[in-house]
Amino acid sequence: MNEITSRHLIDIVKYRVVWLCISALLLLPGVCALVYSAIHNENHIPLKVGIDYTGGTILQYGVNKNISNEDIAKTREDLQTIGIENPYIQILHANSGNSNDLKNIISIRTKFIGQDEDTVNKITEKLSAEYENPELISVSSVGPTLGKELFKNSLIALSLAFLGIIAYLSIRFKFDYALAAILGIAHDVLFVVGAFSLLGILYNVQIDGLFITAILTVVGFSVHDTIVVFDRIRENLRYYSKKMSFGEIVNASVNQTLARSINTSLTTLITLGALYFFGGVTTKDFVLAMILGIAIGTYSSIFFCSVLVDIWEDKKNDKSPASKTAAMV
Repeated sequence: MNEITSRHLIDIVKYRVVWLCISALLLLPGVCALVYSAIHNENHIPLKVGIDYTGGTILQYGVNKNISNEDIAKTREDLQTIGIENPYIQILHANSGNSNDLKNIISIRTKFIGQDEDTVNKITEKLSAEYENPELISVSSVGPTLGKELFKNSLIALSLAFLGIIAYLSIRFKFDYALAAILGIAHDVLFVVGAFSLLGILYNVQIDGLFITAILTVVGFSVHDTIVVFDRIRENLRYYSKKMSFGEIVNASVNQTLARSINTSLTTLITLGALYFFGGVTTKDFVLAMILGIAIGTYSSIFFCSVLVDIWEDKKNDKSPASKTAAMV
């Protein structure tokens, strides 16, 4: 028809039902995990939360041996014999290429013990009886009151971020575009939160303050990518609204920004991949949340938000192809 429709790598509008079904399939496992966790977890929280929000103490010991599930079970039983109630034990794999270095890190979460050195010494002595020369790497404590305060502040931070984004999008774009972008953010956040709920069920992965940081970063990245697509749609509407249907303009605009979106996300994911496989064990969950969020954010900006805008225009104009040329404000 003209220069902007001459080359299309992906037909977004034609297969919009397929893209929405893919989104539903991506979200379904996480939603099921959230519901299951909300029913079975303590205090009915849909995610397993770390000591940042519940309060407690985490002790990490480095050991130079591989640890089996039987070892973990025995360690838990031994700790209970010295008065450590319901210890939560997690094995972290140390990133080391030297066989003489630490192979694994035993992370022990207990109730808040603060500066009680006697309890720490008892735990160290018990581990020394099971493992050869365990090295106490770190002790982190958060009081219950501070944990609740951090949780409340995290929710406030998320709420303010969402309100600010909603206000900005509502002013910059028409309501339907702003709504599509907001639904895209909800889509991305729900995917990441659902994935971590599922990981919590399967691998006892817990969230902490870094997880909230990752969510806020994902929200910003998702909005940025979506705005680029919407800006291109708005620009093309100015020149081609009388020559092409709205669906054709959406299709062309998405394909024009496709390479840019993929290249930006790919370079970011390569960096995050390096951090995940070669970085410290304490940031692995944070990096994983970023990887999942950026990957799903790239998908939603291309295949979800643009499709929602096209569907909205279809309904608003009674699915009349000749009328799908309304311009953005």
